[in-house]
Parts: sequence; C-alpha cells; structure tokens
Amino acid sequence: MPYILISTQIRLETGPTMVGDEYSDPSIMNYLGARKTTMLGNNFSEYHVDEPPRLVLDKLDKIGYRVVSMTGVGQTLVWCLHKETSNTL
Repeated sequence: MPYILISTQIRLETGPTMVGDEYSDPSIMNYLGARKTTMLGNNFSEYHVDEPPRLVLDKLDKIGYRVVSMTGVGQTLVWCLHKETSNTL
C-alpha cells in the first residue's frame, strides 16, 4: 500500500490523528498503535491514534514514507504520504 492519508482537526492539532480507513494495512496500523473505530451513523471505519500528527509523521518516516502533499480543508489538516515500492512485471 504505497499511499497513506493522515488528518487532524485544527483545534485538535495535539491529537487525535486519523491515520487510515477500513482498508488500511493492519501491520502499519499496528505499528502506529492505531485503534479502529466506527462513529455512530457512519457505515465505514477509521483508524485513530491519540498522538499528534508530528509524531505520526515521524513514525511513518522511519518506515520509508515521505510527505508528498499537505493541505487544509475547512478545519481539517490533511497529509498525503507515499512509500516507493519495487514493481516488477
């Protein structure tokens, strides 16, 4: 899984951080210490950690992920990370 999106609310920049969706790699979610949650009324799950985004970005950097873009969407900060993979056909 070469791409990961993480996000947080601006007013919650010290955490929690959303680190994945229900299709995210379980081994990466385990490494981050993420818990899978489903908010009342949603028909999908998300992974969250209590740490601030900076610590999550540091952890992902250690396993080879690099930030490719960052933006603010309303009151949400979003980072897109990518990890190079070796593709052989």
